Amino acid sequence: MSATANTLTIKEVSEKYAITIDTLRYYERIGLLPKVQRNNSGYRVYSEYDENWIFYIKSMRDAGMSIETLIEYVTLFQQGIQTIPTRKELLLEQRKELAERIASMQEVLDRLDKKIDGYEQRVVKYEKNELNDDF
Repeated sequence: MSATANTLTIKEVSEKYAITIDTLRYYERIGLLPKVQRNNSGYRVYSEYDENWIFYIKSMRDAGMSIETLIEYVTLFQQGIQTIPTRKELLLEQRKELAERIASMQEVLDRLDKKIDGYEQRVVKYEKNELNDDF
């Protein structure tokens, strides 16, 4: 059950973003997430603002950004608009690294496809030459 109409519990956020509860607590503890509000019982309640940060952090982690770089980015963000050029540089560097990883993975995928195609050709050749003689 949701905390209120506009907030989610830690369990709901964990399920929605496929992030463990421990990871959410860790992100808050190290400063990646702003301090999450608590309800009267002391349980975390995540606002839409919190969810936006979680989505961003998850996206950047999925893209390979390190925790250290994310902390740097969040720290710069909290310092205000004068840090926009530095934040942009961080994102450009991350984009470059991601593009390089994608290119490398594409090369591996192409080699794998070639190997699979070659495998299929060898199997067909074998079946034509060897198996047809038996039937």
